[in-house]
Amino acid sequence: MVDLAFTPYGYFLISTCKDGKLMLRQGDTGECIGAFGGHKGAVWGATLNKDATKAATAAADFTAKVWDAVTGDELMTLAHKHIVRTVDFTPESNYLLTGGQDKRLCIYDLNKPEAEPKEISDHTSGSKKALWCSEDKQILSADDKTARLWDHAAMIEEKSVNFNITVSLEPIKSFEAPATISSAFLHPQKKFLAAGGEDIKLYDYNTGEALEYYKGHLGPIHCVRFSPDGELYASGSEDGTLRL
Repeated sequence: MVDLAFTPYGYFLISTCKDGKLMLRQGDTGECIGAFGGHKGAVWGATLNKDATKAATAAADFTAKVWDAVTGDELMTLAHKHIVRTVDFTPESNYLLTGGQDKRLCIYDLNKPEAEPKEISDHTSGSKKALWCSEDKQILSADDKTARLWDHAAMIEEKSVNFNITVSLEPIKSFEAPATISSAFLHPQKKFLAAGGEDIKLYDYNTGEALEYYKGHLGPIHCVRFSPDGELYASGSEDGTLRL
């Protein structure tokens, strides 16, 4: 399991696997609803749009794909020059942001999929995650060593960030971990921070105290996400399982 995402209201959960499949599940139970097949390599990133009518995937076959999340039909394939690691829709689903091993961020107009994408290419290594923020006015992206905030209109880097307020870039907090962290996610009410790596650790957001450790997975954890209501969280692991 290499990536997962909840819909804004938590009704559905989408998860990816290295066997090239994309799974749509019930958000509260994890029960599988259906699978999407079409990629010819590992699927590294996935997301659902706001109303869960469309899904997007990023894969090792040098493509990003857009799907009808209701029927499972493939709507379009967007060719890239290298492995694609991350995808994200704007709230109105007009644009798709992608990033990957070619050190580029690409912005595709989904109403004109044949048009060349807008590009940002200042990362020094492959992009692992890229997200729209501030009502699509900014883009937050991360590679192996840095997180960067970009102005969408100007297509330029605003500043490198770690754990900061998105708009003002004021530093907030820093959490030290005893081992490598592959993924971290903040509780919706900012009560806890869940971090995944060799195992899962839950931290008190206000004090930084490590509260709990979970060792149920049999391999490294690649992704953790809280549900929108904060009642549960999901973890995806190298062992091929998704746990709630």
